[in-house]
Amino acid sequence: MNNLVIVESPTKAKSLGRFLGDEYQVEASMGHLRDLPKSEFGVDIEKNFEPQYIIPRDKRKRVNELKKAASGVKSLWLATDPDREGEAIAWHLSELLGNTAGIKRVVFHEITEEAIKEAFKNPREINLKLVDAQQARRVLDRLVGYKLSPLLWQKVKKGLSAGRVQSVALRLIVDREKEVLAFKPEEYWIIEAELESADHKDSQFVAALIEKDGKKIIIKNKEEADGHVANLEKAKMEVAKITQREVRRFPYPPFTTSTLQQASAQRLGMSAKKTMMIAQALYERGFITYMRTDSVNLSSQAVSQARSYIENLIGKSYLPSVARVYKSKSKNAQEAHEAIRVTDIKHQSSDIKQQDGLNRDHIRLYELIWKRFLACQMSEAVMEQTTIDISANNYLLRATGSVIKFEGWLKLYEKSEQSEDSKEQQQQRLPKLKEKELLNLIKLLPNQHFTEALPRYNEASLIKKLEELGIGRPSTYAPILSTIQERFYVEKQERKFIPTKLGITVCDFLVEYFPDVFDFTFTAQMEDELDEIARGEREWQPTIREFYRPFEKKLEETAQVAEKVKMEVELAGKKCPDCGKDLVVRIGRFGKFLACSGFPECKHTESLEEKVNAKCPEDSGDIVVRKTRRGKTFYGCKNWPGCKFASWTKPKGDNSEQTTGDSSTVT
Repeated sequence: MNNLVIVESPTKAKSLGRFLGDEYQVEASMGHLRDLPKSEFGVDIEKNFEPQYIIPRDKRKRVNELKKAASGVKSLWLATDPDREGEAIAWHLSELLGNTAGIKRVVFHEITEEAIKEAFKNPREINLKLVDAQQARRVLDRLVGYKLSPLLWQKVKKGLSAGRVQSVALRLIVDREKEVLAFKPEEYWIIEAELESADHKDSQFVAALIEKDGKKIIIKNKEEADGHVANLEKAKMEVAKITQREVRRFPYPPFTTSTLQQASAQRLGMSAKKTMMIAQALYERGFITYMRTDSVNLSSQAVSQARSYIENLIGKSYLPSVARVYKSKSKNAQEAHEAIRVTDIKHQSSDIKQQDGLNRDHIRLYELIWKRFLACQMSEAVMEQTTIDISANNYLLRATGSVIKFEGWLKLYEKSEQSEDSKEQQQQRLPKLKEKELLNLIKLLPNQHFTEALPRYNEASLIKKLEELGIGRPSTYAPILSTIQERFYVEKQERKFIPTKLGITVCDFLVEYFPDVFDFTFTAQMEDELDEIARGEREWQPTIREFYRPFEKKLEETAQVAEKVKMEVELAGKKCPDCGKDLVVRIGRFGKFLACSGFPECKHTESLEEKVNAKCPEDSGDIVVRKTRRGKTFYGCKNWPGCKFASWTKPKGDNSEQTTGDSSTVT
């Protein structure tokens, strides 16, 4: 065999093999074959921050197999992913398999026959600038994590860890939680009037009170509201002004990684991690383009395909005269990359159903991407918006309504899907009225309200905020969100992030003693510097050195001056059955559990189960939240092992409470 091709996964290898034919042997590296050691620091600071890469034990067999396959081949094609991580894997492969003249780097953003053949016609060398940027991020994260963790063990609690970017995301959640808890709601009232034309019955509509004596009205309590209601009941209601204007609503740009994760969370209820796993499977099977991108650029071929589909299958009126071109907001977006789109607009859900290993979630995400790609090249929707101002003596009320004159791109979506903003509602249809026309007051509707704090972050809003701040990149959003949950620094309640006591304690400590490192602006600046390394505008090792010198000094100072943080003990409200002392709530590798406060003299533990307000369909036992050995949440019967019922999906019933299980050993 003269040609050996190496990719990351068996699925990707199988897909490439279909297009390349028998002249190419396609193998999978199974991810990174070299990495920093898990049990050691792995960075030689004295040797200019040189990474000490090792071949993990579980990768040694694969390395030997690939070395054997590579021996004697004329050309070694490295076809790993088209980003920094993929470039680093290609570089590690070249180092392991021999840096010969036969090594060729090929990149493509979609796994289609045309894209693969084009890539193999135009191989290039490994881009060491991208490799350096990946190494810089890896070393930077290792320096922060491995140097800060022992300090946290010493000053806060054993077993804790900190991450450079994850801790900044945690800070956002903690800061928002403090705002929510400190918020004091204020009462206010809204008065609406149900009206109809004096000349035309069955023409009811609703208008809101907005002004009194030409000034915006603010109603603070019921007494004030009752006074305004009494005045309005006696007032003459007359149409003062009617304004109509045409509003054009343009389609959204095609998906980037962050906007896909946000839309998937909002529309499908999927976590960022799950979204990326499903997108990876769709990409490797050739259904969508590469899913880690911050670009909204589209290839001319893709745009032509979409426009042809719109003209022939939807209608010429839905096709704008000129193709839509989108520009990335991110200053670091790589325009050579593409947005996330489907590779063939003719591929329907039925094509995915026929693929082994793909399920309903893959279909739902594919349809989300398919619609977004097609919609971004369609005509804008046209609305007619009407505003009616109504005079009532010295008061002014206003009614607004809109009707769709032309659906445009909204034709692809159900009404429930037409807005990415859940607060945006279809407005009422208003009757045809004339200025100075008298109106009948049917009834007044005074309603009490209270101001609300900013909402807690969910996955979609946190990713959006991180992107706005310039923190993280397409490949890091999902790991950031997963890590802060796996460390039990935050929990999800009704899809909202709430920091745990442990998370707040760790965050407060890091912000107090390392304010610069965990500053939003500083973290964004570091991301910019990593991008500069990728573009060849900056060397990676001097960048690390600039960061490490003040960081090391701060570490030494904090070790000397910081006092031990007293963690608040959470009592379980019951006694240890072995020694009679209080049981307390602890956090272990797999979540919360109960332990005796007399530890280490008494080692009694019990599981702490979160009980879901639902019954087991098999034996009517209580359903409780459990975790796998890898920390993944599932739902099982409390009567396990007697009952084996288990489900990845949360059963109906959201009222949950914590209950203690039978005595068991927690490892």
